[in-house]
Amino acid sequence: MKVLKFGGTSVGTVESLSNVKKIVEALPDGCVVVVSALGGITDRLIATARLAAAGDESYRAETEAIAHRHFDVIAGVVAEIRRKEVIERVGDLLQELRRIYDGVFLLREISARTLDVIVSFGERMSSAIVTAMIPGASLHDSMSFIKTEKWFDRNIADSSLTSALIRKDFSSMPGRVAIAPGFISTDRDSGEITNLGRGGSDFTAALISAALDAELLEIWTDVDGFMTADPRIIPDARIIPEMSFVESMELCSFGAKVIYPPTIYPVFHKNIPIKILNTFNAEAPGTLITDISEPDSECPVRGVSAIKEITLLSLKGDLTGNVPQINSRSFNALARKGVNVLLVSQPDSDNAFSFAVAGNDARKALEALEDEFAPELTSGALERIDSIDSLSTIAVVGEHLKAATRVGPRILNTLMRDGIDVKAFSTGVSETTATFVVEADMTSKALILIHNLFFPSPLPK
Repeated sequence: MKVLKFGGTSVGTVESLSNVKKIVEALPDGCVVVVSALGGITDRLIATARLAAAGDESYRAETEAIAHRHFDVIAGVVAEIRRKEVIERVGDLLQELRRIYDGVFLLREISARTLDVIVSFGERMSSAIVTAMIPGASLHDSMSFIKTEKWFDRNIADSSLTSALIRKDFSSMPGRVAIAPGFISTDRDSGEITNLGRGGSDFTAALISAALDAELLEIWTDVDGFMTADPRIIPDARIIPEMSFVESMELCSFGAKVIYPPTIYPVFHKNIPIKILNTFNAEAPGTLITDISEPDSECPVRGVSAIKEITLLSLKGDLTGNVPQINSRSFNALARKGVNVLLVSQPDSDNAFSFAVAGNDARKALEALEDEFAPELTSGALERIDSIDSLSTIAVVGEHLKAATRVGPRILNTLMRDGIDVKAFSTGVSETTATFVVEADMTSKALILIHNLFFPSPLPK
């Protein structure tokens, strides 16, 4: 059995939903189809909730616009024989949504719990439409089998309970195709509606794939697969036909917005392959992601990507010579504040220890470090903590990168030779990724230089 996930752009219009129908009906065997909300609807549900909470009566017009969007899609993709049924079902959901918005407007406030309920309507409506669109499809309620638990202020999946409930729910499928809404879930203890957060529909599909031991997880999106670089910056970027789980996670962690890295873990642990495919170009071969990555003697690099708006923090002073202590204390202090470290720079000769964080985490990170090292800053063991904003991290990814010892120096020399100031770099921490910090306005130039180094443009005929 395959599990197919279709994101918002894939279920956003009558045209794209017609493509979904063709793709699913062409499959020879049974499948589970996980769908996101119609493209843009989740953001619109949230924005409308904010209007209601602010006492802005335009929330009513926005709610009606959301309703019209869904009814227009139903008219375009659902056969007439089932149209009345799905209009009534979606209409009931919209009426419930209106009541919630009216309550928010009266109270002039919105809780996190209420917002979770509001955003759940996107997937609840889209899954009802897709089920009615595909003859013989059955709708399975993700809120009955995707269970979460509280972890600090986040809802995380209770994997063991969720897996057991998925197996039970899908043990008997009345038809060849099962439809499930992505993203939404319920708390295992209270039963309250929750969601899986960013990348939640991918995560739903991965959890179902792992629980059912699927042969393949197909993620259908609006690109032909992973590419060696962002084609908007590098037109000569090419499709990566095969890559490893680790390579895909690294590229996505550093800006390639194809899939959200945590969603890969359930299938990664079960060794279930993932295929990235294009809903708008179903004939394209896509990218196959497995646990195997064959080394390429000519090119050890799989792709390059970048994260903008980062800040480089540098601790300077004699204490940085004690690498185990500075590492442990820094990372623990940042972890307690929920700050993710993107890069750790290789030690240099200037008694400095540097690492990069997202720009919106910079102030929180700086305060955490100043608190942690207050005694050393007072005694002089640590001279100061510097920060540089408006930077980018360039990531060069390849499963066998570490074995290619000359890759890092080649990249560094290429960037410096073309006048790019490399603020920090790391080629020793990760087995698969070399990272370089440059000024934000040099991002495109750096990406082009590195891509041309490993994927030179073909000569004109």
